[in-house]
Amino acid sequence: MIYRIISIAAFLIFAPLVGGLLSGLDRKISARMQGRIGPSIFQPFYDVRKLFSKQFIVVNPAQVFLIMSFLFTIIFTGCMFFGGNDVLLCFFLLSTGATFLIFAACITNSPYSNLGASRELLQMMCYEPAVLLACIGFYLATGSFNVSDIIQADMPAIVKTPGFFIAFVFILTIKLRKSPFDLSTSHHPHQELVKGITTDMGAKTLGLFEVAEWYEHVFLMGFVGLFFINKNPWSYLVAVIAVLATYFLEILIDNTSARVKWQVMLKSAWGVTLLVAGVNLIILMVV
Repeated sequence: MIYRIISIAAFLIFAPLVGGLLSGLDRKISARMQGRIGPSIFQPFYDVRKLFSKQFIVVNPAQVFLIMSFLFTIIFTGCMFFGGNDVLLCFFLLSTGATFLIFAACITNSPYSNLGASRELLQMMCYEPAVLLACIGFYLATGSFNVSDIIQADMPAIVKTPGFFIAFVFILTIKLRKSPFDLSTSHHPHQELVKGITTDMGAKTLGLFEVAEWYEHVFLMGFVGLFFINKNPWSYLVAVIAVLATYFLEILIDNTSARVKWQVMLKSAWGVTLLVAGVNLIILMVV
């Protein structure tokens, strides 16, 4: 119980710091890949501080409630995960948070915001099968959905679930909203849709969204690390290396890929999921 309380407290305190630093590293590495110097790795913190210091303006008062609900749902999801609870329940909560975000975009009159909300729904349809199968893979590999049981297994889950891991890393590009699957909102100002679902968010509301993304990214990276953690203390070091390598891979993909149409995203996400995760599932069921 004490371990869970410490883990939850650490997530609440350090997740926005780690998430902000990951965002800063993302911008710095992306700049280097493009031949630029790039901003400081602390720039995301400066940006959010500036957003919170601006005048409070909203298009629709309900949007504030929905974005706050999105933020608190993401935080609660991370607390459940790092508290050692059911991974399947964590992703159900994460999907609930995404629903609040979609509603926040739908209640505005902006066609860009509404289109971004529609594309966010499409993205959910693309990545949910891989997420569900990854959770099932953990159960088949360790006999439990609970994080506390998975990290006490004799061997890391990746040994039995490499296909599930590949499928999850593939759809992670969608979850992180990176090219070529950044259909609902673009992190690059030169692309169409302006900013998609965040187009009509006021400064402080946008700041809350950015903080929520930091919490979400830490949760997602924690799930990636879960594939490599077992009762061996050294597995935590392996998990950290795997997480950093995965995040770098996502940055590389983001900077070397052009945005695709939603039909291509749907076919590729479901195709990879059915191929690698489906085959892995059959093997585990048979063996």
